[in-house]
Amino acid sequence: MFTVFYLLSSYLVGSLSAAILVCRALGKGDPRGVGSGNPGATNVLRAFGKGPAAATLAGDVLKGFLPVVLAGGLHLTATTVAAAGLAAFLGHLFPIFFAFRGGKGVATLIGVVFGYDLRLGCGFVLVWLLMAAITRYSSLAALTATALAPAFVLGLGLPLPEAAALGLMVIAVFWRHRENIQRLRSGNEGRIGARKG
Repeated sequence: MFTVFYLLSSYLVGSLSAAILVCRALGKGDPRGVGSGNPGATNVLRAFGKGPAAATLAGDVLKGFLPVVLAGGLHLTATTVAAAGLAAFLGHLFPIFFAFRGGKGVATLIGVVFGYDLRLGCGFVLVWLLMAAITRYSSLAALTATALAPAFVLGLGLPLPEAAALGLMVIAVFWRHRENIQRLRSGNEGRIGARKG
């Protein structure tokens, strides 16, 4: 019974949209109504600047990180720890507090992988930075790092439930980025640092 309660709580934590809460607190309005309409740090950066974007990123990472770390601290099973990360991630994608209109999930996934294992998180960020430097496509960097995350779990000898949970997150992230993938294929995706003319 406690496991069910904990996973539900993890989902509710994930449902706290940092982008919406930060922008409301700063009097910026709803980020879902500007730019791409995505309640995430990238859209907040483009619409409202670096400060709100940094706060959004920190909030989205923390809500993936904290449920996983706390589950480990409570000595819950490996399956429950893995599921707590998945529940927080799904809360971000489908937030009950905001009409189930959530973000694309990468920042929260970063928090989850750091919660699973520091080495896994560092590997994720390293791949992202490397791909971003090479291609200058933020979306491609995120997709590449996400796709490799389950393999990193196996390579590091981490619990198999974490690989399974991440496998589901990979599918969800790619689905959420389907428009970015289409733009990448057509050559219309915006590059990091590129100015819109």
